[in-house]
Amino acid sequence: MAAAASTYTEKTDEQKAITEMVRQFADEQIIPNAEHYDREDTFPAPIVEQMKELGLFGVTIPESYGGMGLDLTTYAMIVEELSRGWISISGVINTHFIGSHLLMKFGSEEQKQKYLPRMATGEIRAAFSLSEPELGSDVQAIKTAGRKTESGAWEINGQKMWVTNGLMSSLVFVLVKTDPDAQPRHRSFTCFIAEKEGGVSENTGPYEGLKIPPKIKKLGYKGVESTELVFDGYLCPAENVLGGEEAGLNKGFSQMMDALEVGRVNVAARGVGIAQRALELALRYSQERRTFGKPIAEHQAIQFKLADMATQVEAARLLTLRAARLKDAGERSDLEAGMAKLFASEAGRFCVEESFRIHGGYGYSKEYEIERLYRDAPLLLIGEGTSEIQRMVIGRKLLQRHAKS
Repeated sequence: MAAAASTYTEKTDEQKAITEMVRQFADEQIIPNAEHYDREDTFPAPIVEQMKELGLFGVTIPESYGGMGLDLTTYAMIVEELSRGWISISGVINTHFIGSHLLMKFGSEEQKQKYLPRMATGEIRAAFSLSEPELGSDVQAIKTAGRKTESGAWEINGQKMWVTNGLMSSLVFVLVKTDPDAQPRHRSFTCFIAEKEGGVSENTGPYEGLKIPPKIKKLGYKGVESTELVFDGYLCPAENVLGGEEAGLNKGFSQMMDALEVGRVNVAARGVGIAQRALELALRYSQERRTFGKPIAEHQAIQFKLADMATQVEAARLLTLRAARLKDAGERSDLEAGMAKLFASEAGRFCVEESFRIHGGYGYSKEYEIERLYRDAPLLLIGEGTSEIQRMVIGRKLLQRHAKS
């Protein structure tokens, strides 16, 4: 006789407690207020202050630096719950998380001691910057340049684009070309920790030479700002080369690509969160709305949509958790992260659109939450690499792993 199997669980007791706490926070604080901040396109400061109190800015930062010291898998679960509430809220911590990852993995001990404790509390927040006005998916075409001055500092000149938290952040991890003649091209770049004054559009004093133009007006993803950064004679101390000048000079491309790997898990988790919320809204509305004398949920056409949505949500969640768990285990996860990001972002779009269809004409009304989700979901198809780029990455990694000997 076969032995009884242990009870199946997706989460540890700690993960269950944390995600339940974040879900309650989303239900009570984020969802009821998201419409207001979305409509006004204003920064959700009170919600962010509560996130600081919950310790959410230091989730993955080691306890020795004042954080929780949790793994990527737990962080992905938290991001799913926050995104279920409103993806703009997860955007507030997304770039901050990538900045802390860069510091933890590549920063010098002096840099970690200087920044991580204040990042863990949310006292200072981080952004990261790759994109430029003429730069699409070809990161190696970056034009923003840094040159060493006689004083030893690096002078940075150039323009960056689509920087989430570009205004409110106090640190920007920025990729800059420092050796234009290097071959191959990826050895041309250095990641700098550019300090700035949070919330100030034109920096002065020690941060002079960095301007943040008015935020970019967007279809969705409102509340959290997306900005340009204009570097014009900005001086960055040599000690602010990520990892220190000796260890980090011209190593920025590989550092940023590593960060994007975990960033893709982050975006995948956001896709799962928005897909989950779209499913919940569809289930609720389809049981309330009646046609032909019965709830529309009893019509087979609607049940098919609900079935497809639920299946996509579960598949996206499993792909995301697999990529995160591989990374936590120290295994290669570039292929899996690309798959998770591709599938989960497309699942988010699919589920939102199906929920929108189920809502019918009411889905087009701002009186219903699905209208906001319909504007927010397309961001996930673009951020951290488009679906087309993910397919290129996946295809290339597959061939590398299965190369003929």
